[in-house]
Amino acid sequence: MNPSQLLQNSLLGAPLRARLREWIIGVLQKGKGGSAEINFDTPIGDPGLFGPDSVTWRINADFPGMMAGGICALMLQTLHPLALAGVWDHSSFRDDVLGRLRRTSGFVAGTTYAPTAEAAKLIAKVKRIHQRVRGVAPDGRAYSADDPDLLTWVHVTEVASFIGGYQRYRDVELPIEIQDRYYAESSLIAENLGARKVPKSAAAIAAYFDAIQPQLEFSARSIAVLDVLSRINLPIPLPGVSRRLFLGAGAALLPPWAIQTMRRSRVQQLRDRAAARALQSLAPIMRAALKDGIGAHSCRRVGLDPAELQRL
Repeated sequence: MNPSQLLQNSLLGAPLRARLREWIIGVLQKGKGGSAEINFDTPIGDPGLFGPDSVTWRINADFPGMMAGGICALMLQTLHPLALAGVWDHSSFRDDVLGRLRRTSGFVAGTTYAPTAEAAKLIAKVKRIHQRVRGVAPDGRAYSADDPDLLTWVHVTEVASFIGGYQRYRDVELPIEIQDRYYAESSLIAENLGARKVPKSAAAIAAYFDAIQPQLEFSARSIAVLDVLSRINLPIPLPGVSRRLFLGAGAALLPPWAIQTMRRSRVQQLRDRAAARALQSLAPIMRAALKDGIGAHSCRRVGLDPAELQRL
């Protein structure tokens, strides 16, 4: 029985959705830095930084696309020597890569859906952390996490990957005007963190990636970080689902130039595509499991029908 058939089976659907919901909350929302620490319910009527009419609320509500997109973004970020140096020197990723995912997920969820004051506190907290992350890369160049150029790089890898994840795992092609709205809206977070010259359209994002490629490299450190990422244990509680599902589904979102730079083999690419197909099949179950998730809570706070998050 394939995942789609499981979803349609009323005897199995509810227990599977409950188990999956518990797993998602336990893995990504609970714990230090997770979104479970954030109050999304009050004050009533507070629209947050984006509000219920935004494209951002709709795209960021899609868990499969955001999870795979987040992993794709982490993979891309290993290619920038200065950004990678900050992670290498100051992050606990070797021992707690899941914690890194949880903190990133919590920040995105909080700045997207939390009331305005909560979102502002999250941004201020990250800015304080960035002020402490500085050093010298192996090539002798100084780096700092609050460097506007590095902040722009991290932001672009994330939003481009989120858009890619949404389109692939919802099996839709978003009109350019919708993509442009998403990039323009989400630039608010990057600029509040200190990024400058943030690209705000699909064309500008593509031009940015073209321009920055000469600065990127696939180093021994890149390989080491990807190896740590490949060993992350995400035992999804569904029959026959690989713990590497999201890793492969994220890698399947890599743009062609990144696949070439990372020297991903034909076998790796075949595995990535297989994982992508599996996630496409499982995505409806995951969405059903999270019908009452963060996005739905935030909708009720502002009087929006949560079903509206499914419409773009």
